[in-house]
Amino acid sequence: MKQLAERTGRHCLSLPSNRLGLYLALRHWCVPGQRLLMSPISADEILFLVLAAGLRPVIAPLSPRDGNIDVSRVDLGLVDAVLTTNLYGLPDDAPALSGKILIEDVAHAMDTDLGGRPLGTFGQASVFSLSKHPGAGSGGVLAVESEADLKELARARDELLTPGSLRADLWSVATSMARQAALRLGLVRPALALARRLGMQEPREGYRIPLNADELGQALAQAPALPPFDPWVRADLHDYRAHRGRVARWYQSRRLAKVPGDRARRVEGVRRLAELPTVAPAVRDDLDRPLFRVPLLVRDRDAAIAELERHGVSTGYLYDPAYDDYAPHVTEHSPDPSAARWWARHVLPVDPMYASRSLPVLRRLEPPATGPHG
Repeated sequence: MKQLAERTGRHCLSLPSNRLGLYLALRHWCVPGQRLLMSPISADEILFLVLAAGLRPVIAPLSPRDGNIDVSRVDLGLVDAVLTTNLYGLPDDAPALSGKILIEDVAHAMDTDLGGRPLGTFGQASVFSLSKHPGAGSGGVLAVESEADLKELARARDELLTPGSLRADLWSVATSMARQAALRLGLVRPALALARRLGMQEPREGYRIPLNADELGQALAQAPALPPFDPWVRADLHDYRAHRGRVARWYQSRRLAKVPGDRARRVEGVRRLAELPTVAPAVRDDLDRPLFRVPLLVRDRDAAIAELERHGVSTGYLYDPAYDDYAPHVTEHSPDPSAARWWARHVLPVDPMYASRSLPVLRRLEPPATGPHG
């Protein structure tokens, strides 16, 4: 955590996951019933964390330039708080959101600056993920300005933690190391098959996290409270609230220490991918950003994903469909969901660390036949 404390100049709280940190921040700064503005494109479990905090999700219009909140089309006077996404490391316009309770999800943007200021320093709280840039498999960090807030959040965290075990920590570290090795060696397809066989990837029927409307209604009746929402929030990370021991914390610290050394290679990959005609326009705004993924907007994404896997490149972090279509009965809809639907259907996130391996496939891809509004 020392690196993030130095980068943000804030007090940092260690967590078993980014998910738990987001819930803690939302509960600490927001009042149940408040209206929270959020992007239509993010991980499914984020929506359930907002609902668990007792808040009303207000879905923002999306900017097709970067996949984030289109602040120019938002009436901030109608909401109480904002949750940013900073999708793939491209920054939300945090300065334009000042004056509201602002919670920054910087899972994808650990190393991103905006106007020379690190993301994670604009809002009341920011939540980092140790499974993204560091690739530690699990772990999160909640950064806040006030030591008094830190102490209250630590107490709230401890109340929600479930027991961990050395065996679980060893398994988490081993699978993370295996995943990193598979990526380096280009063994993506056999690694994916093994993960499915070991039960590390849950079976999908339709959406990544089925809504189960009846069960969700029962959970909503108990909000604000996190445990009733565990069936949704824990997807692909069942121990997201489990206490982490010394082995896991050692591994997380070791992986986090590698992030600065990866920056130059990551930026080089961003610059190479930014030359493609399919790259999202905002990527070119600042070619020194070490993005977590570089979003391309392509015509036949499914075929591209299959071809990339054959070249040893894994594609993940696809958030489709947008919240408007995924959970229409528990959200206030965006005034114009067309851009979000278009983005969710066409975006192809590419790891800049493996740009050289990806480019033979990516150079052949074509942009979508139509734009975000038709």
